[in-house]
Formats: sequence, structure tokens, C-alpha cells
Amino acid sequence: MSTADGERIAPVTWLFGEKPQQSEPERLSPSAVSPTIVGPTFREKEPTTTERGRFDAINNVSMHALARRGMSSREMRDYLVGREFEVDAVDAEIERLQGVALLDDGELAETLVRTLRDRKGLGRAALTAELRRRHLEGDAIEGALGALDDDELERAVEIAIKRAPQLRSLDQTTAKRRLGAFLMRKGYSGSVVSKAVARALEPSGPVFR
Repeated sequence: MSTADGERIAPVTWLFGEKPQQSEPERLSPSAVSPTIVGPTFREKEPTTTERGRFDAINNVSMHALARRGMSSREMRDYLVGREFEVDAVDAEIERLQGVALLDDGELAETLVRTLRDRKGLGRAALTAELRRRHLEGDAIEGALGALDDDELERAVEIAIKRAPQLRSLDQTTAKRRLGAFLMRKGYSGSVVSKAVARALEPSGPVFR
């Protein structure tokens, strides 16, 4: 090694372990590094304007229908399909309504049983027929009827006693036949009807006292 004047100097020899550490290279800032594409990120797809419009349309129809009366899942599905919505959209709307408890077949069945029993005095057979007419599933029907009190006979007797005064002008045979037919139409079983008619029309009963 030589200097600028041409003078030669001995090369520097470092003792073992004493070599000075080199300074770390300057780290580049993130902005100075070229971006690298590592693959797509997966995000939930934003609904398009058309999809949002379709959702709003079917949602408006279903909510207006529920505002008028309670509906079973099957009734709602038939209603929406009848309004010419696509089947996939209908299935999605049914699932959404069930998810937020606006469609609940079990609760609807229980409500119908209470209402029809208290207002119309219907018996088990008539209640079952009405729940089936509303397209409720078997499990929902069984659950609602299973919650009934075991007082079908007492309820039939109560209805028969209220009805019996209208039959006072008839002979006993005709009165029994008409009262029995009335209770049968209410959906009470034959054994319950026979007992209720006998108690309502017995000579010492409340109707003929």
C-alpha cells in the first residue's frame, strides 16, 4: 500500500478478535422497498346495487305480510314464490326471518292453540286440523298440543252447559243429538262428547234447575 506521494507503508494487521465491527447497512424504510404482491386478500363481497335492490324488494314484501298476521315458514315461502321471487332469494329470506325469530313455527302453533281454544272452544281434533291447514310441521303441532292442559272434558262440559239452554224446547233425544253434533264440530272426541252431553242435559243439572 502506498500514499499519494508514492511512499510505501506497511499494511495494517489486526489482532485476533480486535477487528472493528462494520456498521450495519442502513435499513431501508418501508416506503423505499418495492411492493410485493403476496396474493389476494379475502374479504366479504360487497353486495352490488342490483343485489341490494332485490333484498330490499323481498324484505319489504315479507315484512308487510308478517305485519298483517303470523305466518308459518311454509306459508311465507308459498307467498313469496307466488309473488314471483326467485327460489334462492326466497330460501335466503326464510332463513333470515327464522334467524331473527320473525318466523317461528313452534311459537305460532302454541299461539294458535291458545287463541282457538279460548275464543272458539275448539277441541284437540279441530285444533290439529287447523294447525295442519296452516302448514305447520308435525313437531310444532305435537309440541303445541302437548302443552294443553288435561281438561278437555271439563272444557267440553262448560261449552255444553252454555249451549244447552237453547235446546230446552226440544225433547231429550233431539237435544242430546244436536248438542252432541255441536261438540263434535268443535273437535271433541266421541267419549268426551258423550260425557259432556250427559252432564249438561241431566235433569238435575244446572240447565234444568
